[in-house]
Amino acid sequence: MKILVTGGAGFIGSNLCEYLLAQGNVVRCLDNFATGKPGNIFPLLEKYPKTFELLVGDIRNMEDCRKAVDGMEYVLHEAALGSVPRSIKDPITSNEVNVSGFLNMLVASRDAGIKRFVFAASSSTYGDSKSLPKVEDVIGKPLSPYAITKYVNELYADVFAKTYGFEYIGLRYFNVFGRRQNPFGAYAAVIPLFVKKFMAHEAPNINGDGEYSRDFTYIDNVIQMNYLALTTNNLEAVNQIYNTAYGERTTLNQLVSYLKEYLSEFDAEIAKIEPTHGPTRAGDIPHSLASVDKAKRLLGYAPKYSMKDGLKEAVKWYWENI
Repeated sequence: MKILVTGGAGFIGSNLCEYLLAQGNVVRCLDNFATGKPGNIFPLLEKYPKTFELLVGDIRNMEDCRKAVDGMEYVLHEAALGSVPRSIKDPITSNEVNVSGFLNMLVASRDAGIKRFVFAASSSTYGDSKSLPKVEDVIGKPLSPYAITKYVNELYADVFAKTYGFEYIGLRYFNVFGRRQNPFGAYAAVIPLFVKKFMAHEAPNINGDGEYSRDFTYIDNVIQMNYLALTTNNLEAVNQIYNTAYGERTTLNQLVSYLKEYLSEFDAEIAKIEPTHGPTRAGDIPHSLASVDKAKRLLGYAPKYSMKDGLKEAVKWYWENI
């Protein structure tokens, strides 16, 4: 397969590039390095000089999008400005990247005859819905500009399927974590941020009382979902949205306990560090738990890593790499 991965230098994108290259595919990475890291993909450029290509460009630029899809068969669209707090601070830029950039990629992909467009959707789309577990066809009102942008992506993809015969699959990611997730910067995700704090013998700060819960999802489960979405021949599975998760809920207090346990195997002093607590963060969903029944039924999804198994792998990676 000839596959374009947008945002391919990012945490999820670079892991997808690595996996797809190892499977013998031709892969092109489009990234503007706003949040992606050159170090995530330079080793791949050296290892796969004939089958891996980097195109530096921005999805907000239609010409870049057209160059990126030229000669490709499939698109994995991972490029986005993530983070709820970032979108609250700067909703205009989040909208430009996540909505206008997404639409650019849809139009460029349609015009290039892309066979299937698989994109990163988000569990933030569930908004203020209180039902648990989260089922794909029951959502609430968005709680942040970021959540709005990711829901708009789903609406646009659906309209393109109905209007142009365009083939898509959207994957609602639930708190993905694992190797290469950046622990630095103002918008670092909770797991790499807490790992970095513990490794520096600093107390991590929990927003709220720590009883908010998340369906933390290890990167290898996400890779599996993307590959199934790319390759499925089940016509019923196409033009659908899927939860991409493990299907297990973990509170932040539990997360801290697990991190202390796993990190103390490398440094016993970490077990003594207690977190601090701050105010609840604006735009946060209190509880998140995915039903993955639809993905299992239509795509054959079988997640291999529980949250705790994935966390052990992630902690080991961080200890060796940061």
